[in-house]
Amino acid sequence: MSDYLSLGQAAIQNKNFTEAEHWFSLAVQETPKDPQIRACLGQTFCWQGKLNEGLAQLRQAGQLLFKKARKSRDITLLLDLAEQLQYWNDYQGAAELCKQAVQINPQEVRAFQLLALSHSRLNQNKLALAAGRQALKLVPGSAMLEILLATLEIADKQSEAARQRLEKVLQNPLLKAEERFRAHKELARVLDKLEIYDQVFPNLHASGQVAARLPEVQRQDANFVPKLLERYQTEFDEALLSRWRDADFSNDPTPPVFVMGFMRTGTTLTQEVLGAHPKVLVADETDLIMATANELKRLCKQKGSVPEMLQQLDWEGVRHLRAFYWQRALSLFGDTLGDRVFLDKTTMNSIDLGLIHCLFPDAKLIFLLRDPRDVCLSCIMQTMTPNPSTVHLLTWENTARFYAQVMQWWTHIKPRLTMAFMELRYEDAVFEFEPTFRQVFDFLGLEWNPEVADFHKHAAGKVIASPSFNQVAQPLYSSSVGRWRHYAAEYPSVSTWLQPFIDAYGYS
Repeated sequence: MSDYLSLGQAAIQNKNFTEAEHWFSLAVQETPKDPQIRACLGQTFCWQGKLNEGLAQLRQAGQLLFKKARKSRDITLLLDLAEQLQYWNDYQGAAELCKQAVQINPQEVRAFQLLALSHSRLNQNKLALAAGRQALKLVPGSAMLEILLATLEIADKQSEAARQRLEKVLQNPLLKAEERFRAHKELARVLDKLEIYDQVFPNLHASGQVAARLPEVQRQDANFVPKLLERYQTEFDEALLSRWRDADFSNDPTPPVFVMGFMRTGTTLTQEVLGAHPKVLVADETDLIMATANELKRLCKQKGSVPEMLQQLDWEGVRHLRAFYWQRALSLFGDTLGDRVFLDKTTMNSIDLGLIHCLFPDAKLIFLLRDPRDVCLSCIMQTMTPNPSTVHLLTWENTARFYAQVMQWWTHIKPRLTMAFMELRYEDAVFEFEPTFRQVFDFLGLEWNPEVADFHKHAAGKVIASPSFNQVAQPLYSSSVGRWRHYAAEYPSVSTWLQPFIDAYGYS
């Protein structure tokens, strides 16, 4: 093994990515045709937010692995790299690698699984279905592949076929917990599409009961975010929030526009409409604020909560963190930013709104609202990767409770904000599209551009990070508004949490 490679790997163990990049770069210069070294350098770039450079290295590593795999007929490492590309949302690159892999070994089921997922995320439904069917053909009777194929059929509007497939899967008494969870969740979705409403919530409740047994759910601390929000309501007071309100940031880049809300409130629709404007650049579900929060912790040596660390911060510290944010944004988007409005849409940045407001009091904020009943219904219908926030969306009661906790934080902080902000209702965006978004563009200081009405055409050809990636690739539709009425009997059990916000925002 190259000494440079060993030194780079040691730096990774110590989470010193800058040093790791140095050693891996030297290793690539020394052995430019080694795919492992290129992959290590690519991952290191990506971890630092240098996605363009990182993905270029990962793709090069993929081609080197392809050449090796053609000789050895072993496509394992090729597929490992395809999974890495998927992790970084390069589904086009992953699809190309998977196509090469199945040419070498058309009997490898994992290759067709990854290919199906890549095509699905690119909204290439027919190709995704073909790959999913080939995977199932290789391993007939696989419950997980049956469920995968059903999700692809749902995306391709083959709802009845998906329903029959999922009901058959659930007849198997030997299903694993993950398989039973996914089957119930997907069956609930397809029954909703088929308007068999009385069978939807029994499947959602069944999936919620199974979810507690999933290892990835058990690893989450469900109390983390609620306790954090409770503490923030005490510690982010008016004095802290207005500390740098009158500071002179005139020499800094034009401040970002933040788009946030609760999950499934229309943040992705908003980003796609605004992003269709030539003067707007969208950062879709990035780690910009998370990385900036981690830099704050490094500066303050992890002493205290985020509000306490912001109290410790001096003027130079604020300038450093703002520069850090822009440096990471530049790493992600390079020269494409130019003089465009930078739209940072990360939905659950709502939790970190206090930090954002302190560091960027000159920024603008768009906060999405939607009928709480539709929000919670849409959330529990989705299958999301478990994390400290999404772990609350597995049961009906927890979904409503968590919604209330986040919205109570917004209710607390909203009157204390000094930054310019507007609330945007999802329903207004749907039913009064042009007047509503004309107001948004006025708020951003941009002229109306009729091309934004064709946002779905732009969305269809790119990767979108949120679960609604396939929905915003369609023309605007209103069927999601008032969808909760089909399940009105389920709401009394959660009215304690939802009713205050239904009343407060005029959805009664």
